[in-house]
Amino acid sequence: MTPRRITVVGASAAGLAAAEALRRFGWTGTLTLVGDEPHPPYDRPPLSKQLLQGAWQPDKLHLRAADQLDTLALDLRLGTRATGLDTATRTLTLDSGERLACDGVIVATGVAARTLPDAAGLDGVLTLRTLDDALTLKERLSGTDRRLVVVGNGVLGCEAAAVARELGHQVTLVGREALPMARTVGPQIGELLAAEHQEHGVQLRTAAVDGFEADGDGPARHVTAVRLADGTRLPADTVLVAIGSEPAVGWLRGDPALDTADGLRCDAYCAAAPGVYAAGDVARWQHPVHGRHLRVEHRMNATEQGMAAARNLLAELEETLPEGGGGALAPAAGRERRPFTPVPYFWSDQYGLKVQAYGVLNGADRSEATVLDPDARKAVALYGRDGQATGILAIGVPPRQVRGLRALIATPAPWEEAREGVRNALA
Repeated sequence: MTPRRITVVGASAAGLAAAEALRRFGWTGTLTLVGDEPHPPYDRPPLSKQLLQGAWQPDKLHLRAADQLDTLALDLRLGTRATGLDTATRTLTLDSGERLACDGVIVATGVAARTLPDAAGLDGVLTLRTLDDALTLKERLSGTDRRLVVVGNGVLGCEAAAVARELGHQVTLVGREALPMARTVGPQIGELLAAEHQEHGVQLRTAAVDGFEADGDGPARHVTAVRLADGTRLPADTVLVAIGSEPAVGWLRGDPALDTADGLRCDAYCAAAPGVYAAGDVARWQHPVHGRHLRVEHRMNATEQGMAAARNLLAELEETLPEGGGGALAPAAGRERRPFTPVPYFWSDQYGLKVQAYGVLNGADRSEATVLDPDARKAVALYGRDGQATGILAIGVPPRQVRGLRALIATPAPWEEAREGVRNALA
């Protein structure tokens, strides 16, 4: 009998959730989990918060203890990269040259941090995506009164700037947008966040980066300053480049059956091709409720989509493998493919603020703070497009009320109806 194998590529939250769901939903064949980092699966959101603060040690980030991973009976390939996928034969190629014949593949490779061209080879210019990145930045901030320049004022840049300031360092936050996180949260919430950072002593600058200055020669060159396009020179001991990310799909571009523009394009079931599914930050899937393709880089989505991809892959294999799943698929009642229709959720912690949002904020053509009290650091904002409310954000609102707001945008609702719903929910 041909050995049966499913391979999950990507050993972070989405990949681990997929692997666990495959076992839970009845896969008894070989289950390979490939991760390009040497670390066992760990959680990423604490990298820019608890780990950087020193409140957590690296082992607290582990998503599962070693004995819990053992119960999954994984063929675990850490420190290994996938370099190609032939969807016609479902053959996966690894960086060792090994080729794995698979019955199914779940792609959960996430994203890679963008950087700046002049940053290559400069000591002290960092990105923050992996555990090793975070430990390097933590070490750089272990002294006193360091000068940190954060390039990029999105969520990651804002979180790292807040932590560094709380550690007592001089922090300058540089962004192309005039207000922190403005592209996602809009101008009113952006102004509230800007005031919070300024109150804590962060210097805000709006400019493009023109380049870096450094001392030393060759590989020993160390960054000393950031040059802005407006001519300003910002002295720096360390620079964090937090200008966004790119979906990790380069290894898939050799297969013409896959669409890798802005992530791996999938249908409503998270399928990119027969037997090939995707989950997490890398997946761009057709959301049936919103009627368009979405790619969501949020922690909660990674777990939910990993489980959905696993369930739908097994439902497909139940129909295509020999009777009994070739001996690798346990019988299960009600195994069927279902569209993935989540209400996206994300959060961000900055100083004493907890920002929470449900729904789709990106791509909004309208945003409005229906409640805004800067003095109390409280806000509720709606986001929408084409006359429909699609997302909601809250700061300084009790968790129970925030969860109640979720129902207002679980499906796109007429703007005025959602607006009135916010008022009633907070009354």
